[in-house]
Amino acid sequence: MPNVTRGGRMPGLLVYLAGDGRHNEHREQHVVAGDPALMAWHADEQLDRASALAIAKHLDAPSRVFGTEVNAPLYEWSEQRQQRVKVGYGDAHVWHCSLSLRAEEGVLPDTTWSQIAEDFVRQMGFTDASGKAPCRWVAIRHGVSQAGNDHVHIAVNLVREDGTKAPTWNDFRRAQEISGRLEKAYGLQVLESRDLGLGSRGVRPAELGRAASGSVRDTQRTTVARRVRASATASRDEAEFVRRLRREGLLARPRYAAGRDDVVLGYSVALRPPAGESPVWFGGGTLAKDLTLPRLRSTWSDSPQAATDAVAEWTAAGRGQRPVRPGVEVDAPDPQLWEQYAEQIGELNERLRGVAPDDTATWTQVARETSGAFAAWSLRTEPEPGPLADASDALARYAQVRAGAAASKQVTTPAILGLSRVLLVAADGGQSRTSQAYMVRQLANTLHVLFQMQQAMRHAQAAAATEWAVRQRLAVVATRVASPAGGRPGAVPGALSVEQATGGAAVRLRSPLPNPLQPRPRTTAAQRDEGIER
Repeated sequence: MPNVTRGGRMPGLLVYLAGDGRHNEHREQHVVAGDPALMAWHADEQLDRASALAIAKHLDAPSRVFGTEVNAPLYEWSEQRQQRVKVGYGDAHVWHCSLSLRAEEGVLPDTTWSQIAEDFVRQMGFTDASGKAPCRWVAIRHGVSQAGNDHVHIAVNLVREDGTKAPTWNDFRRAQEISGRLEKAYGLQVLESRDLGLGSRGVRPAELGRAASGSVRDTQRTTVARRVRASATASRDEAEFVRRLRREGLLARPRYAAGRDDVVLGYSVALRPPAGESPVWFGGGTLAKDLTLPRLRSTWSDSPQAATDAVAEWTAAGRGQRPVRPGVEVDAPDPQLWEQYAEQIGELNERLRGVAPDDTATWTQVARETSGAFAAWSLRTEPEPGPLADASDALARYAQVRAGAAASKQVTTPAILGLSRVLLVAADGGQSRTSQAYMVRQLANTLHVLFQMQQAMRHAQAAAATEWAVRQRLAVVATRVASPAGGRPGAVPGALSVEQATGGAAVRLRSPLPNPLQPRPRTTAAQRDEGIER
């Protein structure tokens, strides 16, 4: 899995790679590959600060000789805003990429990493195989990460030997595609989401800074995406979607067609910032593949009047004015709808069992809409993102398909969509513990059917994520609704057990791969002797 960054100074990067790391995790730092001139002097060299600076000087030579600058946006970390902010444009000739394995794949020998690095750099167009002057580059290895991932770092000077600049347009996507080819070529575990065209947008390292500081759990991007997903799933049309975005505390602005103010092509959203601070905007497509405006429009009714109403609401939102025509999002829900939707979701589960496993459009639609329902439930019942938010995020990864994939018409899910609407209006769900437990069970069964499809299609990594959502996260929700004040299930008359609340079989799902999102506790010898299985 590649992680690409641009900018910074080559000496600083190389000294960091040769150092002990932020958590003293670097061990036996050494060069495994590089351009021919570098390998003639530094092949298999054990790195220290002096040798790292010597390598940096070699890599930077074309930039110094020709004075070529690679201009790109520059970012700095803002302690006040706890996020990355753009500070302008500047020289960004340093191109850095780390290639890593999953922890369960073990450790590769230096010779294999050397071949992988050389193939990767060549296919990225940084060598003379491109028909142009080569770039100077190095691949450094310094042991496994804190999470146990074997990896290698590749640093490239984007100024070629003749002073021209190597192209970086679409470099992240090209790095992803090349990594997929190399995974297959070297018999490594293929990243399933990339191979199937599924999965979420990447989170930039700087975006993790605030979560890593311990002040909040999620990045702003994750928080915004969850609110947008809940709003989209609950909306019957585009105008209602705009109004729901605003009700969920988001700023929204349209992107009009050139020279027009009556044709909206896209949108961006942001959390309302504290007083005196500027909002951080995210385009729909940067949140998730399935949250672009064209993809959302494919799920809503379409008519000239609906388009006119949508433009009016987008204009009002962009100008900070009141909604033009408030709709069902402000009405109090009928309490009986909860049980009605629970029954209908049970019927949906039965219909899903007859859907072909290879009908990707249907299954991703179900995953997307169920993810939206969990997101809505989380927004109304969890003061901070918790197990419902986690279940939503896990499903959202499977809900994102390649652009151009047609929405399915085979199975509709009005019950799930209706549930999302009820949840976003209700202040606290407004339902008894028994009703909530029944709904948890029905939705867990929906995920169980999805899990069975993923197993049938040998989507092992996606199946493991779905299993985790049910067994680890919905089980927590079931415990909460089965007994008051977080007490033990069954401690009060009429309370349901976790197995009863989540449907039993769905909780005991098994996956062919270890859970990639949360490690399972080990079973001790004494527990095995007693027949206890975790």
